[in-house]
Amino acid sequence: MEMKTRINLELRNRAPEELTQLVLDNCRCVNGEIEGLNDTFKKLEFLSMINVELSSLARLPNLNKLRKQNLKNLKSLDLFNCEITTLEDYRESIFELLQQITYLDGFDQEDNEAPDSGAEDDEDGEEEDEEEDEAGPPEGYEEEEEEKRGGGR
Repeated sequence: MEMKTRINLELRNRAPEELTQLVLDNCRCVNGEIEGLNDTFKKLEFLSMINVELSSLARLPNLNKLRKQNLKNLKSLDLFNCEITTLEDYRESIFELLQQITYLDGFDQEDNEAPDSGAEDDEDGEEEDEEEDEAGPPEGYEEEEEEKRGGGR
């Protein structure tokens, strides 16, 4: 269901000015943008847009009553392909606003890359496997030697 249609259903014959909560989870947005939500939602305190595949907040209206959601467990945030990343000093602003996060776009405040323990283990394992292959006999070598000796299977 498209976001605009979902908003109309959620209104349930109420005026946008009366609405304090709006749940738009799992609806489709057009071109990755918010559609159907505007400044008339003056009393909106709670807005949920989980899994709507937004790529831009450019059309997000000014919702003065919207309360900050508690993100106390948020440690890492990726904002790749979001317009906010084009703003000057956006990283500093995000780290200031969300002081609980450790990593933004895969890097901490000092630009140290976030550890990826899974990738490191895989790389080490691949290197060891390659070394073992180089040190051992080539594939099928033992079978060829056995056939040369006349003891084929």
